[in-house]
Amino acid sequence: MAVASFSAPHSLFLTRNSESLGACKTACRCAPVRYQLANSLQFSNGRPCIPVYKDQDIPDLLVNRHYQDMVQKCDTRLRIFSGTANPSLSQEIACYMGLDLGKIKIKRFCDGEIYVQLQESVRGCDVFLVQPTCPPANENLMELLVMIDACRRASAKNITAVIPYFGYARADRKTQGRESIAAKLVANLITEAGANRVLACDLHSGQSMGYFDIPVDHVYGQPVILDYLASKMISSDDLVVVSPDVGGVARARAFAKKLSDAPLAIVDKRRPGHNMAEVMNLIGDVKGKVAVMVDDMIDTAGTITSAASLLHQEGAREVYACCTHAVFSPPAIERLSGGLFQEVIVTNTIPLAEKNYFPQLTVLSVANLLGETIWRVHDDSSVSSIFQ
Repeated sequence: MAVASFSAPHSLFLTRNSESLGACKTACRCAPVRYQLANSLQFSNGRPCIPVYKDQDIPDLLVNRHYQDMVQKCDTRLRIFSGTANPSLSQEIACYMGLDLGKIKIKRFCDGEIYVQLQESVRGCDVFLVQPTCPPANENLMELLVMIDACRRASAKNITAVIPYFGYARADRKTQGRESIAAKLVANLITEAGANRVLACDLHSGQSMGYFDIPVDHVYGQPVILDYLASKMISSDDLVVVSPDVGGVARARAFAKKLSDAPLAIVDKRRPGHNMAEVMNLIGDVKGKVAVMVDDMIDTAGTITSAASLLHQEGAREVYACCTHAVFSPPAIERLSGGLFQEVIVTNTIPLAEKNYFPQLTVLSVANLLGETIWRVHDDSSVSSIFQ
């Protein structure tokens, strides 16, 4: 029996490439270090259980005092700060990199205004600000802008906005008259605030990168999800990758190619309004197969649950839903936990409230992926090679 796998060179682990580092960093990494790329948060009754490491359990890399001293000496110009949108992901990224999060004070005044003060010097530093613009989108976006401004006024050399979830990416074109293109507006705001670079994860469409007048490093959560699916040991003869809409065909095709070159099916739907989806037709054969639906985000889950219902009607044996961004606006939880899905696989680019956990949910961490990308940006190394 053939087992599904994918052809990415970093299927289970990433090895730090020290060739492009300075002599001091090379001395710090005398031997290649392997890092796990996808870490699934274990669930019990639908609630995650995040392991707490004791000193004896932490990898040698993190407890080696000589290594930590060398990293501090070599990377005094690298700073990572976290906003309030997803501090747990920021902490995981810093842990992967063997660094501490920068000290920053963020508070709201009584009228809702945001106040930001850096608690340490960033003069001449390479600063990375981790802040997704997830709900409440406007609050988190404004906080990111104020953080960027604080770093610019503190004389940071380079400011990179690390945006695991770019909330306004869906408004990337005009489909009707007199519509705004909010993705371009937000790109202008981030640029004018003083960011020198943006690091984003799974933008809704690639064209959003063109809205920025500064470099954009586009990170894909695909390797993390592929890595997890490969561990499911699903027979490649039983597997079919499904795009829940025509707009996601390119994403699903790339996903299927790396998942044992699995066949592709497409759900044709008509959307009568925002957050409303009407499934019309299925292109492809799913009868008796394990269907893996791939999308960049799940918001109200209307599209993906309607597609799952159609797949079951067409004879699919099991249906898996995979996405990078778990927005989960009501009534998404009720729809996703209704029994249509064998498993719903998401990443932690957006923090999940406890009320949004359900037994079929699996959360994978993209911290190592983002941490590796930050290292490469800081070292002026290739980022695209991670996904080849």
